Parts: sequence; C-alpha cells; structure tokens
Amino acid sequence: MYSNLWLIPFFPLLGSIINGLVGKRIKSEKVIGGFATLLVFFSFLVACQNFFRLLGDNVKTHEIVIFSWMSVGKLQVDWGFLLDPLSAVMILVVTGVGTLIHLYSIGYMHGEEGYYRFFSYMNLFAFAMLMLVLGSNALVMFIGWEGVGLCSYLLIGYYIEKQSAGDAAKKAFVVNRIGDFGFLCGLFVLYWTLGSKGVWTFNFVEIAENAHLLETGGLVVTVVTLCFFLGACGKSAQIPLFTWLPDAMEGPTPVSALIHAATMVTAGVYMIGRMNILFAMAPSTMLTIAIVGAATAFFAATIGLAQNDIKRVLAYSTVSQLGYMFLAMGVGAFSAGIFHLMTHAFFKACLFLGSGSVIHGLHHAYHHAHLHDDPQDMRNMGGLRKKMPITFITFLVSTIAISGIPLFSGFFSKDEILWWSFGSTRGHWLLWLLGALAAAMTAFYMFRLVFMTFFGEQKTDARAKDHIPESPLTITIPLMVLGLLAVIGGYIGVPAILGGANHFHHFLDPVFGKSLHLFHIEAHGTHATEYTLMAVSVAVAVIGIFVAWVMYIKNPELPAKFVTKFAGAHKIVFNKWYIDELYDFLFVNPCKKIGTFFWRGFDVKVVDGIVNGVAWVTRGIGSGLKYTQSGYLHNYAVAMVVGVVMIVGFYVFG
Repeated sequence: MYSNLWLIPFFPLLGSIINGLVGKRIKSEKVIGGFATLLVFFSFLVACQNFFRLLGDNVKTHEIVIFSWMSVGKLQVDWGFLLDPLSAVMILVVTGVGTLIHLYSIGYMHGEEGYYRFFSYMNLFAFAMLMLVLGSNALVMFIGWEGVGLCSYLLIGYYIEKQSAGDAAKKAFVVNRIGDFGFLCGLFVLYWTLGSKGVWTFNFVEIAENAHLLETGGLVVTVVTLCFFLGACGKSAQIPLFTWLPDAMEGPTPVSALIHAATMVTAGVYMIGRMNILFAMAPSTMLTIAIVGAATAFFAATIGLAQNDIKRVLAYSTVSQLGYMFLAMGVGAFSAGIFHLMTHAFFKACLFLGSGSVIHGLHHAYHHAHLHDDPQDMRNMGGLRKKMPITFITFLVSTIAISGIPLFSGFFSKDEILWWSFGSTRGHWLLWLLGALAAAMTAFYMFRLVFMTFFGEQKTDARAKDHIPESPLTITIPLMVLGLLAVIGGYIGVPAILGGANHFHHFLDPVFGKSLHLFHIEAHGTHATEYTLMAVSVAVAVIGIFVAWVMYIKNPELPAKFVTKFAGAHKIVFNKWYIDELYDFLFVNPCKKIGTFFWRGFDVKVVDGIVNGVAWVTRGIGSGLKYTQSGYLHNYAVAMVVGVVMIVGFYVFG
C-alpha cells in the first residue's frame, strides 16, 4: 500500500545527481532551477498521497523495507522507511516548504556563478533530510543526520571566494561534529545495553517495544538520552552549541530559509520525538531539556533585541523558537513541540524569504546607483512597504504569527507550549516565566525589524531610492503561499478550550500517547488558569509590539537615547554576550596552541627529525657506495677476488 514511499527521497537525489553531473553544460537557469524544483514537488505529491492514505488507515505505523543493508551476527539492519503520523508530518513540511524555497531560489539566485551547483546542493539537502525523518532505524537516520551536516557545510560556504563564508561553514561543521559524537555515544550505549538483554537492534519500533528492559530513571537511560540530547543541541542550535547558526547567514538567503525553517535545525526536535519513550523514562533528562530550551529561548531573544542585520535578527529568532520546541519536549508536550515545528516552518520560511526579497530589491537599487551600501543593514532601510507591498504584507502577517497574536498560527502552537510548561506534571512556573519573557522580547524585536524596514522615513541612499523594485513572481508566489499558511496553519490544532478538536494532537497520539499514558505526563489545571495564562501571553506580546511602536514610530529618537544611557548593557547584547570570544578563549585558542605544539614540537622535531635522520643516513651510505660503481671491469674483478678471499678466510680461520 505504501510501496512508493521510496520515491519521496529518490526524486531530490535524482535532481542532485543530474544537476551535479551535467548542470554546468546547461546554459538555461530556468531549466536547472525548474528541474530541481519540479522533482522536490514530485516528492511533495507522493508525500501527500501517503499522508492521506495514512489518515484513512486504521494501522498508523508502517515499516517498508527497501533492501537488506547489513547482517552482522545477531544484528540485521535493513535500509527501510518508517511511515507513521510523526514522519508523515515531517515529510509534508520538508517537501512542501522545500518546494517553495526551491521555486523562490530560481529568481533569487539569478545570475549567480555556480547556479547548477547551488541547486544540486539544495536537492541533496532535501534528500538527506528526508532520509533522516523516514529512516526506520537509527543507522538510516544517521546517514541523513550526517548528510544534512555535509550539505549545510556546502551551502553555507557556497560563496567560496568569501573568507567569512568559509569560516562560517567550517564552524557549523565542527560544532555539529561535537553533537554528533554525543549522538553516537548514546546510540552505542543503547545498542549494547539492549543487546546484553538479548535485543540487538537499531530499529525504532523494536527499541520502543523493548524500552521496558531499561530501568525507568536509571543511569543507563539517563546517560543515553543525555547523549542524544547533546546531538540534538548541535543540530538544533541550543545552548551551548548554538553559535554556528547565526554565522550560517553567510550562505544565500534561500539556504537560511531551508536550514532554519524546514530541515536541519528541526532534526534534533524530531529525533527527541522519535525516541520519546526513552526520554519519557528519563525525567532528569527531560528536566534538563526543558531548562536548556527555556534558557535558549530567553537568551537568544535578548541578543535579537540589538542586532541590525535583518538576517541575523531572524537567525537569533530561530534559535529562540527552537528553544520553545525543546521546552515543549522537556515538559512532555511532544505534540505541541511538533506543532510549533510545523507552524514555525511556515512563518519563519516566509520571514527569511521576505528578508531575501528586501535584500534582492536593495541590492538591485545599489547596483543601479553604483553604491556599495550593506543591503542587509536595517539602518539603511525604512519606508519599503510602498516599494514592495507584497513582501511587506506577507512579512507582516508572518511577524504577527511569530509574535503569538490570536487567530494566527504561532498563537496556537506557542500558547500550548506555554500552558504545558506551567501545568505539566513535568513543568514548572519558572519555565513558563522564561517562555513568557521570551515571547515579549520576540514581539518587540520582530516588530522593531518591521518598523525599521518597512515604516518611517526611507533611509536608502537618495541615488538608489527610486530603483527599488518589488521582487519577481518566482519570489513573491512562495511568499504569498507561506504568508497564507502563517495565518491559517494553526487551525488544525485549535485546543478544546477554544472550541477546537485539536486534530493535530489526536493525529500524533499513536506516536506519543503511550509515553504520556505510561508515565502519567499531562497538563492539569482549571480552565480559569489556562485562560489567564493565555491572556498573559497575549498581553506581553501586545506590550512588546507597543514598546516597539513607541520607540521606532512615535519617537524614533528614543533608541539612540536608550543606547547612550545603557551603553554598557547594549554593547554586551550587541556583541552577543561575547560568547564567541569566550569559546575562543576556553576552547578554540587552547586547541590551536595544542595543535601548534604537536606540529612544531612533535611533528617537526621528532617525527620529521627521525624521518629526515634516516634519509640522511641512507643518503650518506648511498653517496659512499656510489664510488664502488666505477664501470671498469678490472675493479669489479678485484672486488670479487677480495670477497672470495674474505669468505674463504672466514671459514678457514673462523
């Protein structure tokens, strides 16, 4: 029934191979970009077909074996795919949003050198993420896990001539390797522990069925889940492994949208959801996840308050929103976490693509006027709503959604997370407080971005003001679709307290229901409490928006006065709390010194000394022996006679 599931990752893989091999010979950008986009769209169609089949199927978990991968002793690993409500949601998000980002890229990347290479990497990224979410066992997942890491390196460093892009790509690659080490450690400990009890497997269904063999709250399950969480922190940019994601802005804007909205950064959240039974058995790990998630949401939001680069504001917003998803996972609101993952994919993809539309328009204007101003600096913008009305409207509705304003998608998913963080049996009011404060800051810095970019006096250089165009249809069509989803995408998860049936929660119940039931994880409290918390979350968002309006519309001179009065605090936040500098001091520079020592002190003096010494001795012996090769026959005859005499003498007198 689900035999065509393999086509979902196959189509983008095919696009990557063909564009990678023959794309350079194809002169038409429309052919290259259209082919790559069409194949991801085909994956979306197959994903929709399987999703609707699953909706009408009484059995909600299906494993499809493509071929037998490896057999070692008692271990049998198949290259297989797992279709259940969780993976069904993920493939729709990856292929649906991915198709729109590919379409957008056709117009945005016009004229770029290496156009075919870009789309080959983008298709490969989609393939890797689909392998990650569809894999029926941890090894297939890990292939996709490493694949998205490789593709992030290739795409972040796409502008190979830029030193900053290369550095950002290497930083993302190295930081993710730290998380991947944790993931592998957890996987091997889990494998050997279950194997010692007679279950040698990496299969997710079998792991869930045999999780009872582990002690709830015991050392093993705690260590395993903490290791998995370290892997999730690397992929999904949580404290302390979040520093790579803002630097990823060095890649083209569509890359930022793909990485930050629909693919790589959601991998850690998905992995926790897939392993939910193990995490539910480890309350200490879940508490750690909740604390780290809430702290990340708050901490990243503070940095977003002072950034002036439009893409960096959105980057720290992504880190903050991922913190909400981890907060949800930590308090047992698994469905709410995946729900926010989905709505975030809609409005954050629209925001990133909208920022790209602004950058595209300003870059066009600066190029026309022969200027070299920074098209990403919001201080160079202002008043663009009249120049770019479609970009403005879609950006505005997505900003309202991420701010948590009622009737927009972000409200339904974020509010459910805040409710669970307060009322869950594994929640705490302090977690809710951090989440609420982060929500207030989110509303402020996002509307600060909107007001600085689209309202007020236009600050673009006068020579470029009249040359800012609205983006072409290949850019604005994805914006309109994503903007619509940012508005209506949350209505499939309207909670009962608001008169909804929460269809999204019930759809995911076959995946998460067992864990919640077995370990009595639930959100409890009166309707009055829930309504109060909902009102507070909306109120703090409105306050954040109002403060942004006062500072950037009504009294635009206030920000400068505020910065002057609180120069020290502003400098710390503007410089991202000096976390990169701290990491350089604690880890990077010591590692460089150790590497330099082993290079100059050990490799050069010891290793090279031994090798060069042997070479010197060999060369000396060779130089001496060369004189024995004179080429004269009588010399060789004398040498033979001397040799014979020496041998005879040895045997006679020895």
